[in-house]
Amino acid sequence: MAAIIGESPKLALYSYWQSSCSWRVRFALNLKGISYEYKAVNLSKGEQFTPEFEKLNPLHFVPVLVDGDVVVSDSYAILLYLEEKYPQRALLPADPQLKALNLQKYLEQKVGPQESLLFAQTNVEKGFNALEKLLKDINGKYATGDEVYMADVFMAPQIAAAMQRFKIDMSKYPRLCRIFDSLKALPEFLDASPERQPDSVH
Repeated sequence: MAAIIGESPKLALYSYWQSSCSWRVRFALNLKGISYEYKAVNLSKGEQFTPEFEKLNPLHFVPVLVDGDVVVSDSYAILLYLEEKYPQRALLPADPQLKALNLQKYLEQKVGPQESLLFAQTNVEKGFNALEKLLKDINGKYATGDEVYMADVFMAPQIAAAMQRFKIDMSKYPRLCRIFDSLKALPEFLDASPERQPDSVH
């Protein structure tokens, strides 16, 4: 939940509305019920290369989370930090095997606005092919059962981007489609969606 006027949230999230990596962090913050200040970084205008932002992340990526004196960049690192610092509404299951599955990375490269459509499609479909096989024996509404965990937080924004931005044929991934149908009904996911962010451009 982004902070409302009059609140003084402890956390600040540097985000771009269309970034899937930023979306997953917004989703996680909402699931944990953590208020935060939204700091828009316009990637299309190159604001990630300003001296102010470079102090936060010399790699010039969003998202970046600022928690007091702590600065964490990269969505994966941010989610692990949130899980340790704010354990309410756990994003990792207790079962070691399911925890390992939730921590497994499936998309090897970041797909930014500067990448070609073919590059994006190739890399995203590579990850989706692997996920469809990895999750084929898992029962439940979500990726690793009937609770929303980190795997769902990672997958849902990527599936949305695959359909909306990268025009990927999701009929090849029936398991992922079923998971996404369950996730897209969650208010925490909808509130984190790009079109609901203050820097959204329609």
